[in-house]
Amino acid sequence: MIHLPVMVEEAIEYLNVQKGKWYVDCTLGAGGHSLEILKRGGKVLGIDQDEEVLDLAKKSLSDYHKRIVFEKRNFIEVGEVIKKHKIKKVFGALYDLGLSSYQIEKDARGFSFQREGPLDMRMDLSKTTKCADIINRGREEELARILKEYGEERMSRRIAREIVKNRPIRTTTGLASLVARAIGKRGKIHPATRTFQALRIAVNDELSALTESLDSIFPHLASYGRIVVISFHSLEDRIVKRKFKQWQKEEVFKILTKKPLRPTPEEIEENPRARSAKFRGGEKV
Repeated sequence: MIHLPVMVEEAIEYLNVQKGKWYVDCTLGAGGHSLEILKRGGKVLGIDQDEEVLDLAKKSLSDYHKRIVFEKRNFIEVGEVIKKHKIKKVFGALYDLGLSSYQIEKDARGFSFQREGPLDMRMDLSKTTKCADIINRGREEELARILKEYGEERMSRRIAREIVKNRPIRTTTGLASLVARAIGKRGKIHPATRTFQALRIAVNDELSALTESLDSIFPHLASYGRIVVISFHSLEDRIVKRKFKQWQKEEVFKILTKKPLRPTPEEIEENPRARSAKFRGGEKV
């Protein structure tokens, strides 16, 4: 299984990788972005909360073991991890907020509505709350809130009502079929896309973790140190946009991407999962 890192050329260009300097990959995944940093002589602190994916990265980056350290953590803890490894200044930080191919394509992880699997969706498998717990125990009003707030799903109430009527729901394909029946076909995207997005965000508390992680890493950035973020839906992008603008207003940061960069048509053709990516970068001043 090959995982293609998204917008890797843009990430390396905007990180401005320098030999011997520390870079934090806050979402290490299979290690595609970190590999390019290491090839250019940078040192990497690689963080990921998914132990299975972290093991893949350790194997794929083993040639560079002297210049990379690995941590199984949620990126909300990035400040603590930097202190633990006594890294005085970080010269760049990378966030790739998409799922890895491994996570999507492993049925047992329950991330994909196109593959039959249990309703899990945990990025950190040591956590206790699974998607099935939210779906089968949550009140109808709470389910509707999750779908509307995290998935920007206009039909959230109807979907929540159908979920409650048809519980228990055990599988990803069972949930996807139920949503499709509830709201019908809509354009090119599968009708369950927003529902699955919303539930994944809820299971992993992704939005508040992103906000806190950006605040946590900023004090550790060196002067002219850079942050690049690749997001895949509007809620994440909005958090990054607002945070960058806030820092710039405080005159501690310079936004380097006036508008988010998008993948090239060639990249989208090679890797269709890149199509919704938005890239923002900036520099501490």
